[in-house]
Amino acid sequence: MIKKIVIVGINYYPEDSAIGLYTTQKAEYLVSKGHDVTVITGFPYYPQWEISDSYKTKGYLISEKINGVKVLRSRQYVPKDPTFGKRILHLISFTFGNFINLFKVKKPDIVISIIPFTTSALLGWFLKIRYKSKLWVHIQDFEFDAAIDSGLLKGNRKRIINTLLWIEKKVLSKADVVSTISHGMINKLRQKTNVPSYYLTNWVDVSLFDNITECHSYLSSKKFKILYSGNIGAKQNWNFFIEFIEAIKGFDVEVVVVGEGAEKEKVVKRLEKYHFVKHYNLVPFNELPRLLSSADVHVLFQKSDVIDTVMPSKLLGMMASGKPSIVTGNMKSEVATVFKDSKGGFYFDGQSVADVKNCLENLMENHELCNELGNNAKKYINEKFSQKEVLDKFAIELVK
Repeated sequence: MIKKIVIVGINYYPEDSAIGLYTTQKAEYLVSKGHDVTVITGFPYYPQWEISDSYKTKGYLISEKINGVKVLRSRQYVPKDPTFGKRILHLISFTFGNFINLFKVKKPDIVISIIPFTTSALLGWFLKIRYKSKLWVHIQDFEFDAAIDSGLLKGNRKRIINTLLWIEKKVLSKADVVSTISHGMINKLRQKTNVPSYYLTNWVDVSLFDNITECHSYLSSKKFKILYSGNIGAKQNWNFFIEFIEAIKGFDVEVVVVGEGAEKEKVVKRLEKYHFVKHYNLVPFNELPRLLSSADVHVLFQKSDVIDTVMPSKLLGMMASGKPSIVTGNMKSEVATVFKDSKGGFYFDGQSVADVKNCLENLMENHELCNELGNNAKKYINEKFSQKEVLDKFAIELVK
């Protein structure tokens, strides 16, 4: 049965990484199944934290048609230095502008609200009340928990965060279904609400990584190539990354960091003194499979005090590339479980740079081990996180 579906969320095309990529693919997939889809969103800004050049001269409210999806946008405030207070203004400006856009949609059968922001669910609830629509809330990131874990909330802000968590709980209770992207996050969700839950993992099209024969220009060196590709933000452990770089400065390696984000300028500045480290801005989505496949090993150093607040979407591409990964983080996290089950790389608690250094040496000396781990990783992703399988199941559940 054909449905009128409205998706509310701040990230959308032309953003082609992280949440923007998944929301875009979700919307376009639903259109391919014959549904009438409208997206209410902001102006593209992520991960640069700056409105995209092609949108800077556009008006406050605009309407577009992109690949069969009607897109309604409101220009939001985007801070260059996203402190906690500025993020709140960022959230408020998105919410206020898109409250106006709610009156431009026809009666929806289903509303999908993407968190972050939690206020996307508030906007979705308004549509539910007005039209008696089904409200499906999808959580990509528990934004308030993540703010606590990453250290954004310091000083006397405890009262603020308690208020926000109370609002989050109330808003989630208004949904008909709440989904999220990992089993650990499902457990966290059940502590916040009794609303029926659904496991809707992120996904990857593994076929995009097949038949790649040429290296990306960023990774064309004959040396052993170490790659980090993704957001340069507060959730990663950049102090550990710098210590790691210092520890391997005598190795015959090339380290490439491809990314943008709130911590970019600080991190790039700290890396300047290392001649074997290069930084590039994010590549377009169509170049990403070749970039990831050109590495010899991927690295992802997460803060160890974060447990299942997020399931890094970048991890799927890393593993789908068929190359091994070295990851640090909390040993109780879902990512740790993924590496244990997949045998696709190494996972450490992030307490010892020496352990990671020794692991890298082992991989540099053992090409057969690299191939074995990479093949394990790709097979695991294909079996557990296939785009078609995930979205087919979601589409059936959505219209029940």
